[in-house]
Amino acid sequence: MQASVGERLLVHGRVVGQHDRVAEIIEVLGGEGGPPYRVRFEDGHETVMSPGPDTVVQPFHAETGD
Repeated sequence: MQASVGERLLVHGRVVGQHDRVAEIIEVLGGEGGPPYRVRFEDGHETVMSPGPDTVVQPFHAETGD
């Protein structure tokens, strides 16, 4: 997995009833865009994470800000 600052990680729920979570990458700590990443979740919580197979990168679109 490779990602850049400003992109988002979509973490899918692992069990029935668990909601997906979205985190914005605020710092790339690994080499060449690899994990770990410092991220900020929608509720303001920040953490360092190495995403698993239940996570996908959502590219940042500069023209829309999404």
